[in-house]
Amino acid sequence: MIRWVLAIFIGLMVFSTLLPWLKKLGVGRLPGDVRFTLFGQSFCLPFSSTILISAVVFLIARFIK
Repeated sequence: MIRWVLAIFIGLMVFSTLLPWLKKLGVGRLPGDVRFTLFGQSFCLPFSSTILISAVVFLIARFIK
């Protein structure tokens, strides 16, 4: 269980840092993605985008195997 929580946390960290580049592809604007502003900083938690990209990577890995 702790591995999954850690994996999701690391995935969110990676997508959050890559979000400015990924916005061009439409990532971060799905209905389940959370955006908020705190102390003048804008934060985005791309939950839906993470799930979508994980599913795509899983399917690609399945077809390659």
